[in-house]
Amino acid sequence: MRKHWGWGTAEAALTLEQTAAAAPAIIDHLGFGSPDVEAPVPLGRVRLPAPRVAMALPELSSAADHDRATHALGKAYRDVIRGFRGDFASAPDFVVYPRQEADVERVLEWAQGRNVALIPYGGGTSVVGGIEPRDLDSYEGVISLDMGRMAAVLEVDPVSRAARIQAGAAGPAVEDQLRPHGLTTRFFPQSFEFSTVGGWIATRAGGHYASGPTHIDDLVESVRAITPQGEWESRRLPASGAGPSPDRMLLGSEGTLGVITDSWLRVVARPAHKSSATLRFPDFAAGCAAIRDVLQAGLTPSNCRLIDGQEAPGDDPRPMLVIGFEGGVDTTERVHSALTLCGGGEVQPGGDEEQWRGAFLQAPYLRDTLVGLGILAETFETAVTWERLEGLVTHVRAVTHDAVEQLCGHPGRVTCRLTHVYPDGAAPYFTVLAPVPRGEEIAIWDEIKARVGDALLAQGGTITHHHAVGRDHVPWYARQRPDAHAAVLGAAKQALDPVGILNPGVLGLGGTRRG
Repeated sequence: MRKHWGWGTAEAALTLEQTAAAAPAIIDHLGFGSPDVEAPVPLGRVRLPAPRVAMALPELSSAADHDRATHALGKAYRDVIRGFRGDFASAPDFVVYPRQEADVERVLEWAQGRNVALIPYGGGTSVVGGIEPRDLDSYEGVISLDMGRMAAVLEVDPVSRAARIQAGAAGPAVEDQLRPHGLTTRFFPQSFEFSTVGGWIATRAGGHYASGPTHIDDLVESVRAITPQGEWESRRLPASGAGPSPDRMLLGSEGTLGVITDSWLRVVARPAHKSSATLRFPDFAAGCAAIRDVLQAGLTPSNCRLIDGQEAPGDDPRPMLVIGFEGGVDTTERVHSALTLCGGGEVQPGGDEEQWRGAFLQAPYLRDTLVGLGILAETFETAVTWERLEGLVTHVRAVTHDAVEQLCGHPGRVTCRLTHVYPDGAAPYFTVLAPVPRGEEIAIWDEIKARVGDALLAQGGTITHHHAVGRDHVPWYARQRPDAHAAVLGAAKQALDPVGILNPGVLGLGGTRRG
Protein backbone atom coordinates (compact mmCIF):
# COMPACT_ATOMS: atom_id res chain seq x y z
CA MET A 1 0.00 0.00 0.00
CA ARG A 2 1.25 3.47 -0.86
CA LYS A 3 2.13 5.70 2.08
CA HIS A 4 -0.52 8.31 2.77
CA TRP A 5 2.30 10.89 2.78
CA GLY A 6 5.69 11.09 1.07
CA TRP A 7 7.34 8.62 -1.25
CA GLY A 8 6.76 4.96 -1.87
CA THR A 9 5.01 2.20 0.00
CA ALA A 10 4.31 1.90 3.70
CA GLU A 11 6.26 -1.39 3.76
CA ALA A 12 9.42 0.24 2.38
CA ALA A 13 9.38 3.18 4.81
CA LEU A 14 11.63 3.22 7.86
CA THR A 15 9.87 2.92 11.18
CA LEU A 16 10.32 5.65 13.80
CA GLU A 17 12.68 3.33 15.68
CA GLN A 18 14.76 2.66 12.56
CA THR A 19 14.94 6.39 11.78
CA ALA A 20 16.05 7.14 15.35
CA ALA A 21 18.74 4.45 15.08
CA ALA A 22 20.01 5.91 11.79
CA ALA A 23 19.87 9.53 12.98
CA PRO A 24 23.31 9.78 14.68
CA ALA A 25 25.17 8.56 11.59
CA ILE A 26 23.20 10.89 9.28
CA ILE A 27 23.76 13.91 11.53
CA ASP A 28 27.45 13.08 11.86
CA HIS A 29 27.83 12.77 8.09
CA LEU A 30 25.99 16.00 7.25
CA GLY A 31 27.03 18.05 10.25
CA PHE A 32 23.44 19.07 11.05
CA GLY A 33 20.00 17.69 11.89
CA SER A 34 17.99 17.05 15.01
CA PRO A 35 18.38 13.86 17.06
CA ASP A 36 14.82 14.50 18.30
CA VAL A 37 13.11 12.51 15.57
CA GLU A 38 9.62 13.67 14.64
CA ALA A 39 6.98 11.12 13.63
CA PRO A 40 4.50 11.63 10.79
CA VAL A 41 0.85 12.14 11.70
CA PRO A 42 -0.87 8.76 11.18
CA LEU A 43 -3.78 8.67 8.79
CA GLY A 44 -6.15 7.74 11.61
CA ARG A 45 -5.57 11.17 13.17
CA VAL A 46 -6.02 13.13 9.92
CA ARG A 47 -9.24 15.12 9.53
CA LEU A 48 -10.11 15.38 5.84
CA PRO A 49 -12.58 18.00 4.61
CA ALA A 50 -16.08 16.68 4.03
CA PRO A 51 -16.80 15.84 0.36
CA ARG A 52 -18.76 18.57 -1.40
CA VAL A 53 -20.32 16.37 -4.08
CA ALA A 54 -21.76 12.87 -4.16
CA MET A 55 -19.75 10.22 -5.97
CA ALA A 56 -20.08 9.78 -9.71
CA LEU A 57 -19.91 6.21 -10.99
CA PRO A 58 -19.97 4.67 -7.49
CA GLU A 59 -18.84 1.30 -8.83
CA LEU A 60 -15.56 2.91 -9.97
CA SER A 61 -15.12 5.49 -7.21
CA SER A 62 -13.85 5.76 -3.66
CA ALA A 63 -14.11 8.40 -0.96
CA ALA A 64 -12.04 6.42 1.55
CA ASP A 65 -9.59 8.49 3.57
CA HIS A 66 -6.53 6.68 2.21
CA ASP A 67 -7.60 7.19 -1.41
CA ARG A 68 -8.37 10.87 -0.90
CA ALA A 69 -5.16 11.53 1.06
CA THR A 70 -2.86 9.82 -1.42
CA HIS A 71 -4.40 11.83 -4.27
CA ALA A 72 -4.22 15.20 -2.49
CA LEU A 73 -0.53 15.97 -2.81
CA GLY A 74 2.43 15.32 -5.09
CA LYS A 75 5.97 14.59 -3.98
CA ALA A 76 7.63 18.02 -3.79
CA TYR A 77 9.26 18.92 -0.47
CA ARG A 78 6.36 21.21 0.42
CA ASP A 79 3.93 18.34 -0.32
CA VAL A 80 5.90 15.88 1.80
CA ILE A 81 5.97 18.32 4.73
CA ARG A 82 2.22 18.88 4.59
CA GLY A 83 1.51 15.17 4.36
CA PHE A 84 3.96 14.45 7.19
CA ARG A 85 2.07 16.92 9.41
CA GLY A 86 -1.35 15.61 8.39
CA ASP A 87 -2.40 18.61 6.28
CA PHE A 88 -4.66 17.30 3.51
CA ALA A 89 -6.93 20.33 3.22
CA SER A 90 -6.81 20.11 -0.58
CA ALA A 91 -7.95 16.47 -0.78
CA PRO A 92 -10.26 15.67 -3.72
CA ASP A 93 -13.87 14.86 -2.90
CA PHE A 94 -13.41 11.36 -4.27
CA VAL A 95 -11.24 9.30 -6.61
CA VAL A 96 -12.43 7.59 -9.80
CA TYR A 97 -10.61 4.52 -11.15
CA PRO A 98 -11.65 4.03 -14.81
CA ARG A 99 -11.11 0.61 -16.37
CA GLN A 100 -11.65 1.62 -20.00
CA GLU A 101 -12.01 4.66 -22.23
CA ALA A 102 -15.80 4.58 -21.96
CA ASP A 103 -15.43 5.19 -18.22
CA VAL A 104 -13.23 8.25 -18.89
CA GLU A 105 -15.86 9.61 -21.27
CA ARG A 106 -18.60 9.10 -18.68
CA VAL A 107 -16.61 10.88 -15.96
CA LEU A 108 -15.81 13.83 -18.22
CA GLU A 109 -19.46 14.21 -19.18
CA TRP A 110 -20.53 14.05 -15.53
CA ALA A 111 -17.92 16.62 -14.42
CA GLN A 112 -18.78 19.08 -17.20
CA GLY A 113 -22.44 19.00 -16.31
CA ARG A 114 -21.77 19.76 -12.64
CA ASN A 115 -18.86 22.22 -12.79
CA VAL A 116 -16.59 19.75 -11.03
CA ALA A 117 -12.83 20.01 -11.61
CA LEU A 118 -11.14 16.81 -12.74
CA ILE A 119 -7.44 16.10 -12.21
CA PRO A 120 -5.88 13.24 -14.23
CA TYR A 121 -3.59 11.18 -11.98
CA GLY A 122 -0.85 8.75 -12.98
CA GLY A 123 1.62 7.76 -10.29
CA GLY A 124 1.27 10.87 -8.14
CA THR A 125 4.99 11.68 -8.44
CA SER A 126 4.67 15.34 -9.51
CA VAL A 127 7.14 17.66 -7.76
CA VAL A 128 5.65 20.90 -9.14
CA GLY A 129 2.08 20.89 -7.84
CA GLY A 130 0.81 19.15 -10.96
CA ILE A 131 -1.85 16.99 -9.27
CA GLU A 132 -2.82 19.08 -6.25
CA PRO A 133 -6.42 20.39 -6.14
CA ARG A 134 -5.20 23.88 -5.24
CA ASP A 135 -7.34 27.06 -5.19
CA LEU A 136 -10.40 25.41 -6.73
CA ASP A 137 -13.08 26.69 -4.35
CA SER A 138 -15.10 28.21 -7.20
CA TYR A 139 -15.83 24.70 -8.51
CA GLU A 140 -18.65 22.64 -7.05
CA GLY A 141 -16.15 19.91 -6.25
CA VAL A 142 -12.91 18.23 -7.31
CA ILE A 143 -12.28 14.62 -8.33
CA SER A 144 -9.05 12.77 -9.04
CA LEU A 145 -9.07 10.48 -12.08
CA ASP A 146 -6.63 7.67 -11.29
CA MET A 147 -5.63 5.87 -14.50
CA GLY A 148 -3.86 3.01 -12.70
CA ARG A 149 -6.36 0.33 -13.76
CA MET A 150 -5.70 1.05 -17.43
CA ALA A 151 -2.20 -0.44 -17.35
CA ALA A 152 -1.85 -2.94 -20.19
CA VAL A 153 0.51 -3.20 -23.12
CA LEU A 154 -2.23 -3.55 -25.73
CA GLU A 155 -0.16 -4.32 -28.83
CA VAL A 156 3.45 -4.96 -29.74
CA ASP A 157 4.80 -4.37 -33.23
CA PRO A 158 8.14 -6.25 -33.34
CA VAL A 159 8.77 -5.26 -36.96
CA SER A 160 8.70 -1.48 -36.39
CA ARG A 161 9.65 -1.91 -32.75
CA ALA A 162 6.82 -0.06 -31.11
CA ALA A 163 4.25 -0.88 -28.45
CA ARG A 164 0.79 0.49 -27.73
CA ILE A 165 0.58 1.04 -23.98
CA GLN A 166 -2.26 2.27 -21.79
CA ALA A 167 -1.64 5.49 -19.89
CA GLY A 168 -1.90 4.04 -16.38
CA ALA A 169 0.93 1.55 -16.80
CA ALA A 170 3.77 2.28 -14.36
CA GLY A 171 7.39 1.66 -15.32
CA PRO A 172 7.80 -1.85 -13.83
CA ALA A 173 4.50 -3.05 -15.36
CA VAL A 174 5.56 -1.76 -18.79
CA GLU A 175 8.92 -3.52 -18.63
CA ASP A 176 7.39 -6.76 -17.29
CA GLN A 177 5.02 -6.89 -20.26
CA LEU A 178 7.69 -6.03 -22.83
CA ARG A 179 10.31 -8.43 -21.44
CA PRO A 180 8.84 -11.60 -23.04
CA HIS A 181 9.21 -9.86 -26.41
CA GLY A 182 12.88 -9.08 -25.72
CA LEU A 183 12.05 -5.36 -25.78
CA THR A 184 12.33 -2.35 -23.48
CA THR A 185 11.30 1.31 -23.55
CA ARG A 186 14.81 2.29 -22.45
CA PHE A 187 13.04 4.87 -20.27
CA PHE A 188 13.89 4.84 -16.57
CA PRO A 189 13.20 8.09 -14.69
CA GLN A 190 14.00 8.28 -10.98
CA SER A 191 10.24 7.93 -10.40
CA PHE A 192 10.19 4.72 -12.51
CA GLU A 193 8.70 2.58 -9.72
CA PHE A 194 5.45 4.57 -9.65
CA SER A 195 5.24 7.04 -12.57
CA THR A 196 3.14 6.09 -15.58
CA VAL A 197 3.23 6.31 -19.37
CA GLY A 198 0.45 8.91 -19.37
CA GLY A 199 2.28 10.94 -16.77
CA TRP A 200 5.55 10.75 -18.71
CA ILE A 201 3.84 12.15 -21.80
CA ALA A 202 1.77 14.76 -19.97
CA THR A 203 4.87 16.17 -18.23
CA ARG A 204 7.48 15.67 -20.99
CA ALA A 205 9.47 13.53 -18.60
CA GLY A 206 13.16 12.74 -18.97
CA GLY A 207 14.44 9.20 -18.59
CA HIS A 208 17.43 7.90 -16.70
CA TYR A 209 19.55 7.65 -19.84
CA ALA A 210 21.79 10.67 -20.12
CA SER A 211 21.99 11.25 -23.87
CA GLY A 212 20.46 10.22 -27.16
CA PRO A 213 16.71 9.54 -27.15
CA THR A 214 16.14 10.18 -23.44
CA HIS A 215 13.10 12.47 -23.27
CA ILE A 216 9.70 10.85 -23.70
CA ASP A 217 9.30 13.18 -26.70
CA ASP A 218 11.82 10.98 -28.52
CA LEU A 219 9.84 7.80 -27.85
CA VAL A 220 6.32 8.92 -28.77
CA GLU A 221 5.02 7.58 -32.09
CA SER A 222 1.38 8.59 -31.53
CA VAL A 223 -0.94 9.58 -28.67
CA ARG A 224 -4.61 9.00 -27.98
CA ALA A 225 -6.61 11.14 -25.52
CA ILE A 226 -10.20 11.85 -24.55
CA THR A 227 -11.07 15.54 -24.31
CA PRO A 228 -14.31 17.18 -23.20
CA GLN A 229 -14.92 17.85 -26.90
CA GLY A 230 -14.22 14.32 -28.12
CA GLU A 231 -11.37 11.99 -29.11
CA TRP A 232 -7.84 13.09 -30.00
CA GLU A 233 -5.69 10.52 -31.75
CA SER A 234 -2.67 11.15 -33.94
CA ARG A 235 -1.65 8.96 -36.84
CA ARG A 236 1.08 6.46 -36.08
CA LEU A 237 4.12 7.54 -38.11
CA PRO A 238 7.92 7.46 -37.79
CA ALA A 239 8.00 11.15 -38.75
CA SER A 240 5.86 13.70 -40.54
CA GLY A 241 6.21 17.18 -41.98
CA ALA A 242 2.47 17.80 -42.01
CA GLY A 243 2.16 21.01 -40.03
CA PRO A 244 2.49 21.39 -36.25
CA SER A 245 2.46 17.93 -34.70
CA PRO A 246 -0.69 16.89 -32.80
CA ASP A 247 1.54 14.82 -30.50
CA ARG A 248 3.56 17.88 -29.53
CA MET A 249 0.41 19.58 -28.27
CA LEU A 250 -0.29 16.77 -25.80
CA LEU A 251 3.35 16.39 -24.77
CA GLY A 252 3.66 18.64 -21.73
CA SER A 253 -0.07 19.43 -21.59
CA GLU A 254 -0.24 18.20 -17.96
CA GLY A 255 -3.81 16.98 -18.17
CA THR A 256 -5.28 20.37 -18.95
CA LEU A 257 -6.28 19.65 -22.59
CA GLY A 258 -7.40 16.04 -22.36
CA VAL A 259 -6.98 12.71 -20.58
CA ILE A 260 -4.28 10.62 -22.26
CA THR A 261 -5.54 7.03 -22.50
CA ASP A 262 -2.86 5.23 -24.52
CA SER A 263 0.07 5.79 -26.84
CA TRP A 264 2.41 4.04 -29.22
CA LEU A 265 5.97 4.25 -27.90
CA ARG A 266 9.15 3.33 -29.74
CA VAL A 267 10.91 0.43 -28.04
CA VAL A 268 14.31 -1.20 -28.52
CA ALA A 269 15.86 -4.61 -28.05
CA ARG A 270 17.00 -5.28 -24.53
CA PRO A 271 20.72 -4.50 -24.44
CA ALA A 272 23.01 -7.49 -24.58
CA HIS A 273 26.15 -5.58 -23.63
CA LYS A 274 26.95 -2.90 -21.05
CA SER A 275 30.25 -1.26 -20.24
CA SER A 276 31.04 1.60 -17.89
CA ALA A 277 33.84 3.48 -16.18
CA THR A 278 34.23 5.99 -13.34
CA LEU A 279 36.56 8.97 -13.40
CA ARG A 280 37.48 11.79 -11.01
CA PHE A 281 38.20 15.34 -12.21
CA PRO A 282 40.12 18.16 -10.51
CA ASP A 283 37.03 20.39 -10.63
CA PHE A 284 33.49 20.53 -11.97
CA ALA A 285 34.39 22.67 -14.98
CA ALA A 286 36.99 20.14 -16.14
CA GLY A 287 34.41 17.38 -15.97
CA CYS A 288 31.94 19.47 -17.98
CA ALA A 289 34.56 20.12 -20.67
CA ALA A 290 35.29 16.40 -20.97
CA ILE A 291 31.61 15.54 -21.32
CA ARG A 292 31.17 18.19 -24.00
CA ASP A 293 34.04 16.63 -25.97
CA VAL A 294 32.43 13.19 -25.71
CA LEU A 295 29.02 14.37 -26.93
CA GLN A 296 30.35 16.60 -29.69
CA ALA A 297 32.48 13.70 -30.95
CA GLY A 298 29.22 11.89 -31.70
CA LEU A 299 29.19 9.44 -28.80
CA THR A 300 25.88 8.95 -26.96
CA PRO A 301 26.54 7.35 -23.57
CA SER A 302 23.57 5.78 -21.82
CA ASN A 303 24.92 7.11 -18.53
CA CYS A 304 26.96 10.27 -18.25
CA ARG A 305 26.54 11.73 -14.75
CA LEU A 306 29.00 14.26 -13.38
CA ILE A 307 28.50 14.42 -9.61
CA ASP A 308 29.86 16.84 -7.01
CA GLY A 309 32.51 15.34 -4.74
CA GLN A 310 30.27 16.12 -1.73
CA GLU A 311 27.47 14.10 -3.28
CA ALA A 312 29.50 11.26 -4.74
CA PRO A 313 30.21 8.11 -2.71
CA GLY A 314 33.54 7.78 -0.90
CA ASP A 315 35.92 10.30 0.64
CA ASP A 316 37.44 11.72 -2.54
CA PRO A 317 36.40 15.41 -2.73
CA ARG A 318 36.84 15.60 -6.51
CA PRO A 319 33.82 15.51 -8.85
CA MET A 320 33.04 12.03 -10.13
CA LEU A 321 31.92 11.11 -13.65
CA VAL A 322 30.03 7.86 -14.22
CA ILE A 323 29.99 7.06 -17.93
CA GLY A 324 28.49 3.99 -19.56
CA PHE A 325 27.33 2.54 -22.86
CA GLU A 326 24.95 -0.26 -23.77
CA GLY A 327 23.67 -1.94 -26.91
CA GLY A 328 23.40 -5.04 -29.00
CA VAL A 329 27.12 -5.21 -29.79
CA ASP A 330 30.21 -5.07 -27.61
CA THR A 331 30.32 -1.61 -25.98
CA THR A 332 33.88 -1.82 -24.64
CA GLU A 333 35.32 0.10 -27.59
CA ARG A 334 32.93 3.00 -27.03
CA VAL A 335 33.99 3.27 -23.39
CA HIS A 336 37.64 3.37 -24.50
CA SER A 337 36.82 6.09 -27.02
CA ALA A 338 35.09 8.14 -24.33
CA LEU A 339 37.99 7.73 -21.90
CA THR A 340 40.39 8.94 -24.57
CA LEU A 341 38.33 12.12 -24.88
CA CYS A 342 38.26 12.52 -21.07
CA GLY A 343 41.98 13.15 -20.82
CA GLY A 344 41.68 15.43 -17.78
CA GLY A 345 40.05 12.74 -15.67
CA GLU A 346 41.57 10.00 -13.56
CA VAL A 347 40.02 6.57 -14.13
CA GLN A 348 38.93 4.92 -10.89
CA PRO A 349 39.24 1.18 -10.28
CA GLY A 350 36.10 -0.83 -9.71
CA GLY A 351 33.53 1.71 -10.91
CA ASP A 352 30.07 0.17 -10.46
CA GLU A 353 27.33 1.82 -12.50
CA GLU A 354 24.64 -0.53 -11.15
CA GLN A 355 25.49 0.38 -7.54
CA TRP A 356 25.17 4.07 -8.40
CA ARG A 357 21.84 3.46 -10.15
CA GLY A 358 20.45 1.67 -7.08
CA ALA A 359 21.36 4.63 -4.87
CA PHE A 360 19.78 6.97 -7.42
CA LEU A 361 16.43 5.17 -7.24
CA GLN A 362 16.51 5.05 -3.42
CA ALA A 363 17.08 8.82 -3.01
CA PRO A 364 13.37 9.78 -2.69
CA TYR A 365 13.00 7.34 0.23
CA LEU A 366 15.97 8.97 1.98
CA ARG A 367 14.37 12.41 1.70
CA ASP A 368 11.38 11.24 3.76
CA THR A 369 13.78 10.05 6.45
CA LEU A 370 15.52 13.44 6.55
CA VAL A 371 12.19 15.24 7.06
CA GLY A 372 11.83 13.52 10.43
CA LEU A 373 15.26 14.86 11.44
CA GLY A 374 14.36 18.48 10.70
CA ILE A 375 16.41 18.57 7.49
CA LEU A 376 15.27 20.41 4.38
CA ALA A 377 15.95 18.15 1.40
CA GLU A 378 14.91 19.27 -2.07
CA THR A 379 16.16 19.54 -5.65
CA PHE A 380 15.75 21.80 -8.65
CA GLU A 381 16.94 21.38 -12.21
CA THR A 382 17.41 23.29 -15.44
CA ALA A 383 19.10 23.11 -18.84
CA VAL A 384 21.40 25.57 -20.55
CA THR A 385 23.78 25.72 -23.51
CA TRP A 386 27.44 24.88 -22.94
CA GLU A 387 28.78 28.41 -23.23
CA ARG A 388 26.54 29.51 -20.35
CA LEU A 389 26.84 26.40 -18.19
CA GLU A 390 29.79 27.35 -15.99
CA GLY A 391 28.37 30.81 -15.31
CA LEU A 392 24.93 29.42 -14.46
CA VAL A 393 26.27 26.75 -12.10
CA THR A 394 28.54 29.24 -10.31
CA HIS A 395 25.82 31.88 -9.97
CA VAL A 396 23.05 29.51 -8.91
CA ARG A 397 25.28 27.84 -6.32
CA ALA A 398 26.08 31.26 -4.84
CA VAL A 399 22.45 32.40 -4.79
CA THR A 400 21.33 29.14 -3.20
CA HIS A 401 24.12 29.17 -0.59
CA ASP A 402 23.28 32.75 0.38
CA ALA A 403 19.57 31.99 0.64
CA VAL A 404 20.13 28.85 2.71
CA GLU A 405 22.52 30.55 5.13
CA GLN A 406 20.26 33.57 5.54
CA LEU A 407 17.00 31.66 5.95
CA CYS A 408 18.21 28.52 7.74
CA GLY A 409 21.01 30.08 9.77
CA HIS A 410 23.44 27.44 8.49
CA PRO A 411 25.33 27.02 5.19
CA GLY A 412 23.91 23.54 4.69
CA ARG A 413 24.95 21.70 1.55
CA VAL A 414 24.30 22.72 -2.04
CA THR A 415 25.53 20.19 -4.59
CA CYS A 416 25.23 19.89 -8.35
CA ARG A 417 25.33 17.10 -10.88
CA LEU A 418 24.72 16.85 -14.61
CA THR A 419 21.86 14.45 -15.32
CA HIS A 420 21.36 14.80 -19.08
CA VAL A 421 23.81 15.98 -21.72
CA TYR A 422 23.52 17.08 -25.33
CA PRO A 423 25.94 18.19 -28.03
CA ASP A 424 24.86 21.80 -27.41
CA GLY A 425 24.29 21.86 -23.66
CA ALA A 426 23.55 20.07 -20.40
CA ALA A 427 21.02 19.77 -17.58
CA PRO A 428 22.42 20.70 -14.14
CA TYR A 429 20.51 19.25 -11.19
CA PHE A 430 20.99 20.85 -7.77
CA THR A 431 20.36 19.31 -4.33
CA VAL A 432 19.83 21.37 -1.18
CA LEU A 433 20.26 19.95 2.33
CA ALA A 434 20.00 22.19 5.39
CA PRO A 435 18.67 22.25 8.95
CA VAL A 436 15.32 24.02 9.05
CA PRO A 437 13.16 25.20 11.97
CA ARG A 438 10.15 22.96 12.35
CA GLY A 439 6.98 24.68 11.29
CA GLU A 440 8.85 27.04 8.95
CA GLU A 441 9.86 24.52 6.28
CA ILE A 442 7.39 25.51 3.58
CA ALA A 443 7.85 29.28 3.89
CA ILE A 444 11.65 28.90 3.85
CA TRP A 445 11.70 26.55 0.87
CA ASP A 446 9.29 28.72 -1.10
CA GLU A 447 11.60 31.71 -0.62
CA ILE A 448 14.68 29.72 -1.63
CA LYS A 449 12.81 28.36 -4.65
CA ALA A 450 11.76 31.87 -5.73
CA ARG A 451 15.31 33.20 -5.59
CA VAL A 452 16.64 30.18 -7.47
CA GLY A 453 13.94 30.44 -10.16
CA ASP A 454 14.89 34.06 -10.79
CA ALA A 455 18.58 33.11 -10.96
CA LEU A 456 17.97 30.30 -13.46
CA LEU A 457 16.16 32.56 -15.90
CA ALA A 458 18.68 35.39 -15.43
CA GLN A 459 21.47 33.02 -16.47
CA GLY A 460 19.71 31.85 -19.64
CA GLY A 461 18.39 28.55 -18.27
CA THR A 462 14.91 27.06 -18.26
CA ILE A 463 12.72 26.81 -15.17
CA THR A 464 12.57 23.05 -15.74
CA HIS A 465 14.31 20.43 -17.85
CA HIS A 466 12.14 17.44 -16.92
CA HIS A 467 10.07 18.26 -13.82
CA ALA A 468 7.28 20.00 -15.78
CA VAL A 469 5.51 23.27 -14.94
CA GLY A 470 2.53 22.26 -12.83
CA ARG A 471 1.34 25.08 -10.59
CA ASP A 472 4.60 25.79 -8.79
CA HIS A 473 6.60 26.87 -11.86
CA VAL A 474 3.92 29.02 -13.49
CA PRO A 475 5.44 32.45 -12.60
CA TRP A 476 8.75 31.58 -14.30
CA TYR A 477 7.14 29.68 -17.16
CA ALA A 478 5.10 32.81 -17.93
CA ARG A 479 8.34 34.80 -18.22
CA GLN A 480 10.11 32.13 -20.27
CA ARG A 481 7.54 31.53 -23.01
CA PRO A 482 6.54 34.08 -25.69
CA ASP A 483 3.29 35.92 -25.01
CA ALA A 484 1.93 34.74 -28.36
CA HIS A 485 2.50 31.13 -27.32
CA ALA A 486 0.50 31.72 -24.14
CA ALA A 487 -2.36 33.06 -26.23
CA VAL A 488 -2.29 30.03 -28.55
CA LEU A 489 -2.25 27.60 -25.61
CA GLY A 490 -5.13 29.47 -23.99
CA ALA A 491 -7.12 29.22 -27.21
CA ALA A 492 -6.47 25.48 -27.37
CA LYS A 493 -7.68 25.14 -23.79
CA GLN A 494 -10.87 27.03 -24.63
CA ALA A 495 -11.49 24.90 -27.72
CA LEU A 496 -10.95 21.53 -26.01
CA ASP A 497 -12.17 22.27 -22.48
CA PRO A 498 -14.60 25.21 -22.73
CA VAL A 499 -15.97 24.74 -19.21
CA GLY A 500 -12.43 24.62 -17.81
CA ILE A 501 -12.72 21.48 -15.70
CA LEU A 502 -9.44 19.74 -16.61
CA ASN A 503 -6.65 20.26 -14.06
CA PRO A 504 -7.29 24.01 -13.65
CA GLY A 505 -4.21 26.05 -12.77
CA VAL A 506 -1.43 24.00 -14.34
CA LEU A 507 0.55 25.82 -17.03
CA GLY A 508 -1.24 28.97 -15.84
CA LEU A 509 -4.47 27.84 -17.52
CA GLY A 510 -7.43 28.44 -15.27
CA GLY A 511 -10.20 27.77 -17.76
CA THR A 512 -13.63 29.38 -17.81
CA ARG A 513 -15.54 28.78 -14.61
CA ARG A 514 -19.26 29.07 -14.06
CA GLY A 515 -20.91 31.13 -11.34
